[in-house]
Amino acid sequence: MAEQYQSREERRKKLQSKSKPKAKKKSGGLVKKIFLTLVALGIIGILAGVGTFAYLVKDAPVLDPKLLKDPIPSKILDKDDKLVTEVGAVNREYVNYKDIPQVVENAILATEDYRFYKHHGIDPIRLGGAVLANIQHGFGSEGASTITQQVVKNSFLTPEKTLKRKVEEAWLSYQLEQQYTKHQIFEMYVNKVYVSENSHGIATAAKIFYGKELKDLTLSEAAQIAGMPQSPNNYNPFVHPDLAEKRRNIVLTLMHQHGFISKEEMDAAKKVSVKDTVLNEKERNVKEKPFDSFVDAVIDEVKATTDFDIFTDGLTIHTTLDQNAQSYVEDILNKDDVIDYPDEDFQAGVALLDTKTSEIRAIGGGRNQKVKRGFNYAIDTQRQPGSTIKPVLDYAPAIEYLNWGTFEMIEDKPITYSSGKKFGNWDQSYRGAMTIRTALQLSRNTPAVQALQQVGLDKAKEFAINLGIPLKEIYESYAIGGFGGKTVGVSPLQMAGAYSAFGNKGIYTKPHAIRKIKLRDGTVISTAPEPKVVMKDSTAFMITDMMKSVLEYPGTGTRAKVPGLAIAGKTGTTNYTDEEIQKWDIPSSRSVPDAWFTGYTTNYTASIWTGYKDRSTPINAVGNNQRLAQLLFKNIMEYVSKDVDTPDFKKPSSVQSVRIERGSMPPVLASQYTPSSQIITEYAVKGHSPKRVSTKYDKLKAPKNLNATYDQVNNNIGLSWKYSGKADVSFAITVDNGTAKKQYSQTETSLTIPAVPGETYTITIIAISGSRQSDPATTSIKIPAQETTPNNGTQPGTEPGNGNGNGNGNGNGNGNGTGNGNGNGTGTGDGTGEGTGEGTGTTPPDTPVDNGTGDGTNSGTPG
Repeated sequence: MAEQYQSREERRKKLQSKSKPKAKKKSGGLVKKIFLTLVALGIIGILAGVGTFAYLVKDAPVLDPKLLKDPIPSKILDKDDKLVTEVGAVNREYVNYKDIPQVVENAILATEDYRFYKHHGIDPIRLGGAVLANIQHGFGSEGASTITQQVVKNSFLTPEKTLKRKVEEAWLSYQLEQQYTKHQIFEMYVNKVYVSENSHGIATAAKIFYGKELKDLTLSEAAQIAGMPQSPNNYNPFVHPDLAEKRRNIVLTLMHQHGFISKEEMDAAKKVSVKDTVLNEKERNVKEKPFDSFVDAVIDEVKATTDFDIFTDGLTIHTTLDQNAQSYVEDILNKDDVIDYPDEDFQAGVALLDTKTSEIRAIGGGRNQKVKRGFNYAIDTQRQPGSTIKPVLDYAPAIEYLNWGTFEMIEDKPITYSSGKKFGNWDQSYRGAMTIRTALQLSRNTPAVQALQQVGLDKAKEFAINLGIPLKEIYESYAIGGFGGKTVGVSPLQMAGAYSAFGNKGIYTKPHAIRKIKLRDGTVISTAPEPKVVMKDSTAFMITDMMKSVLEYPGTGTRAKVPGLAIAGKTGTTNYTDEEIQKWDIPSSRSVPDAWFTGYTTNYTASIWTGYKDRSTPINAVGNNQRLAQLLFKNIMEYVSKDVDTPDFKKPSSVQSVRIERGSMPPVLASQYTPSSQIITEYAVKGHSPKRVSTKYDKLKAPKNLNATYDQVNNNIGLSWKYSGKADVSFAITVDNGTAKKQYSQTETSLTIPAVPGETYTITIIAISGSRQSDPATTSIKIPAQETTPNNGTQPGTEPGNGNGNGNGNGNGNGNGTGNGNGNGTGTGDGTGEGTGEGTGTTPPDTPVDNGTGDGTNSGTPG
């Protein structure tokens, strides 16, 4: 190209030399005088010029390479490396010189500085003409800056048009040409020029007006864009397509004039309508930059982790954003079709993370946000966490440092802080001894404080700091989320980060929005934080399992439950002090300033804060207002988990299941005799399960040497046994004769019972003490039948009995026993007639005998 300019310039000089008239010869003396005079004047002029120049440039700015660096916006890509938006002080699509097409370079050179490759930053011919015009018509009347000068002007100087500034411009331009190549300077110009639409750079203009890459521009399009920098707003083809077309035609004429295009090419390009070739209104409707809340997190992270300027350095930032999740979070916060918000001022902050990596998938910065880059309730909020802090400060440290099991018993009772200050539960009631699982499930305050007291403040503080909770100090009131002093509060992003470690087997990774950053030169930098182990996997699993109970009845977080998903989480509300209630005239003792829910699955962790901008505005207890955090969590978690495999939390080998006897304090293992209704299955750190087995339901020793003897004289059975077990036992005695059972209860070890001859008795004795009892002791005894003698009816029978028979006699008898008799005779009796009979009968003790009747006229003697 330089050769082209050389030949074109040489031809012009030759033509000029041919057309110059020859000078007439003068006398030698006159010529000498004139020459000397001119030399003298020249020296004087040079000296004066040098002095003037030095004076004018003495305050010129230094040629600072940093100021030559163009502010280039940074591209933000999502987790799948798809473009989300650009962030920058200006909109600029940067292009390197090697990627500038020839047609674009030619259009710019023809319009701005066709001698660019010939001069050294200043074109004396154009400069001389500009200076003359400024002297004649006033400074600023005409400019003839080279491309180099325009780079200097746009980088170092003010836009004012003065002779002093023009000289400074020339001086800096010369320096610029000494330090940079022509190609570097041309690249600077192409990327610096303003092209309206709050944008800079020729490549940016190609995207804005034609929706094209620079390399795809036609001659007509390249000429239109090249002509814009002279007056960008007036030549904006969207706003003034007619003026833009006239300016384009001037550029095409200049390109032809300087030999860059043929007349045919010029004419064809001039016939193209600018209005018809630029993007139409529908195509040019650029969507407002999306996902403002997430972009906030990216900006903050670039500033915190690097020395780069996201607004000027042209970074390509590979983020962790899930656009679908982000869109849903923004929709659910700003629409009322899912959540019935109490009013427009009600606020919420949402942080959604990947549980395993702590990569931020979505950020809900607030509701009805009217200011871009405004307050972000997910990141900037510093509010008291309420009971969501209990797993972090109280129970997880107790498992970690004290090896508590999920069955550890603690009493919900009135206590005070160590300072003597009183506090209580939200319902002002106390429920007695309970496991720490139940205490967390029901969000009881006094067990939480007792746990912190046993762990120790320093250890609890260290544990929380390792989970990203920025405690500057700690007091016992922190156990239930009552932060104050230097530690004002926490954000949803911080709480989500802490809980994600529970779901990630005790490995904490600081929540982050950036995976890596690619610089303009292709260098890739990883900014993702390193994971670190902050607790034992046993602690992570056991606190997780405890928090799963929070979402089960009668837990406080049942509204956050998603059917089919294994979720662990915790509710949290904060309270007003008595002074605040009076100061702000809070209407109800049940009104709260903050309501939280933080929870997780094996895939996602979400923390939700709800409340109002000013703490003095309460969330009232009407309807579900204090439960909206749970409902937000439920819907968000359900959405992101749809069609995604979500396994349950896996028990590590460092944890063992244990069967605990319900209500035992201290906890004991259930025995083989513990009723199933009194057994709970809990978890212990391996090697730290209870050692003692319950004896509460163990069987007592059985009675021994059980003996039954028959007393024929008194017709009874004597029972006796021995017992070597507990002294406070009683004995349950069951007597069974085959047709009836009779029960006896006593503490003595002997008993006498009546007997019936001929019957067999089975006796069972069980020792009893409270709910415990022994195996039975059993024995049997058969009572012999009574022997009888024949009876002829003339004498009374010795074995009165009850007999039934066929005959002519009837006998009456009273007594216990059985008798058989045969007799013939006559006599006076209860019956009449004469006959013989034989029969047997059985009469229970104390039962009248039966009377038999027969046919006859004479009474017989009882037999």
